[in-house]
Amino acid sequence: MTTYAITGTTGKFGQAALKTLVSLVPASDIIALARNTEKAAAIVPTGVSVRKGDYTDQVSLTASLQGVDKLLFISSQPGAEVSREQQHANVVAAAKDAGVKYIAYTSFPDTPHATTPLALDHAFTEQAIIDAGITHSFLRNNWYLENELSTIDGSIAGNPFVYAAGDGKAGWSLESNYAEAAAKVLANDQPKDIYEFSGNLITYADLADAVKSVSGKEFEVISTDDQSYTNGLKAAGLDDDTAELVTMFQTLIHDGNLNVPSTDLADILGRPLNSVADELKSII
Repeated sequence: MTTYAITGTTGKFGQAALKTLVSLVPASDIIALARNTEKAAAIVPTGVSVRKGDYTDQVSLTASLQGVDKLLFISSQPGAEVSREQQHANVVAAAKDAGVKYIAYTSFPDTPHATTPLALDHAFTEQAIIDAGITHSFLRNNWYLENELSTIDGSIAGNPFVYAAGDGKAGWSLESNYAEAAAKVLANDQPKDIYEFSGNLITYADLADAVKSVSGKEFEVISTDDQSYTNGLKAAGLDDDTAELVTMFQTLIHDGNLNVPSTDLADILGRPLNSVADELKSII
């Protein structure tokens, strides 16, 4: 019997991954890890066990990972009181101490060659897993389509569709697709070491056209520079740090960090990828 565990199971990604995993392996073989175990217990599928999973507490993580063979390690969000690097180091150390045999980790596209600072924590974590000697799959996820919802919803409401990524391409796909793929890799008996998961690569101009087509709305599309983009975010009420972070997303796309061609997502899902227009229909 193989025992599976998924971290962050009260989050959207974790919930979607858990939903797929219970369709692939017995629920009794699955452990859901979460900081808030009461919340997790109320929402996990019947038969799934719940254990404490706090990235800032290595001791409790080690205890919770006892008996786990295969772990889906969902990366945490940056900007917390405890750095993401430290949180991830705790998870890897706990997994090693608990004897976890395999980790599937949600990482960043083409991490070794990424030029954005946002990839640094992921590069650190990949190396930590390698150094721990744990068999692994790095799930290098491209961009969630939902990341663009504020821009999409705003344009449908009549505001300009503004971006600063130029002709840079991203592989937007629904978060649920990435989560489903992660669960399928976890359940796979012979997974690859690296998966470059991505939707079809398109530009922001292409995305804007798709939004117009699906919504039936017309709106102005504005390609601008980083500074003007940042100023616009601040004028809309974002604080300086958040505005700089959101602009960094534009910069990394402009610089080609998400332009990583791959068929891995379609291959693991076992079906052709939907067009971005079709995926938009489920979120707008």
